[in-house]
Formats: sequence, C-alpha cells, structure tokens
Amino acid sequence: MGRDREPLISLALYHLFKWPVVSPVLHGYLRGRIYGRDRVPRQGPLIVVSNHASDADPPILSNCVERPVAYMAKEELFQVPVLKQVITLYGAYPVKRGSADRSAIRAAIAALEQGWAVGIFITGTRTPDGRVIDPKLGAAMIAAKTQVPLLPVSLWGTDKIFQKGSAIPRSVPVTVRIGEPIAPPSSTNRQELETVTQNCATTINALLDLGR
Repeated sequence: MGRDREPLISLALYHLFKWPVVSPVLHGYLRGRIYGRDRVPRQGPLIVVSNHASDADPPILSNCVERPVAYMAKEELFQVPVLKQVITLYGAYPVKRGSADRSAIRAAIAALEQGWAVGIFITGTRTPDGRVIDPKLGAAMIAAKTQVPLLPVSLWGTDKIFQKGSAIPRSVPVTVRIGEPIAPPSSTNRQELETVTQNCATTINALLDLGR
C-alpha cells in the first residue's frame, strides 16, 4: 500500500467544509449524536461501510469519522471544468455508467493506495428506512484485494431529513454509531466475500437497532 493518508490539500478542504458547515448542521439543526469515534483509525487506508437512506449521508459520514472519505461520483461530473478539480480534491472518483462495478473497484483501490478512507454504501443504493437488506459484495472484494480493514457505521434518522415535495431539510434527530473494524477477507473466494459482507450487514443493522 502507498501513502499513509490523503493529500494535505484534501485534508485542509475537508476541515474547511466540516467546521463551518457540516458540523454545525449535524450537531445543531439535526441534534446529532456520535458513538464510537475512538474506533476510527486516524490514518492509513480504510474502507468505511454504511447503510444509506439520504443524500445527506456522505457529508455526515465523513464528519463523524473525523477524516476525509472518498466516494464514487458519476463520470459526467468530471467533464465540467473547475468542478472536476474541486471534487477530485474532496476525494470523489469517477464511475462509468453500465460498468460501475469494475470501474468503481479500480478507482477505490487507487484511492486507498493514496491513503484515503473510502466510503461504500453496502446496499449500493438508498433504502427507504436505512436498513441493510441486500448487501453487495463490492466492499468485501475491495478489502480482499487491498487487505484493508472495513469499518461498519450505522446512520440512524437520516431517512427523515428530506421529505418528498419539500426542498427544506427537516430538523430531525440523527444518530451515528461506529462499530469495531472488521478484518478483510483473506482471498476473493466468493464464499468468503459473502461471509464478510454479511458480517458487515449484520453489524450495521445491529447498530441501527440501538436507535437514538
């Protein structure tokens, strides 16, 4: 593995966005509670696996693990001048539509080699209540290829932030719980990938069940 952590400029931009914007909204407007912050490795590559129910999840997740987190973004965004440079510095990596699995895995591995924490929503898409029902194997596959640990995180309450028909986020309580790191699969054997993936899903749902 390469670097110990993300580029310094990306770290600076993370703090520039976190303290004036994300943290006040999370702790004030959303009355956020965070448990398990001491379980997050402060540097070195890391795969953060989480449930997903809201567009607000990426910044909340990055805020709570207290380090920048790289996420996939659609390739079209990287064709916009200036925007490309900005989102790249924030850790976004491009994914082609139609070949998302292959391109996402390659891009995520590249980010990990640069010392980033990579965020992966284990369901692959949002779910109405945030529960993990059909976890995908991508996170475990990346962990197996890089031998990087997985950090399970549950986001409780974010499904209620945005309501259909309303452009204004609701002031609802949000709770984030961070679990113990999970060792990566020792190989890309499908059965082993499924076992680790299910372990992540079970852990996230158990943390979610703790509620507020």
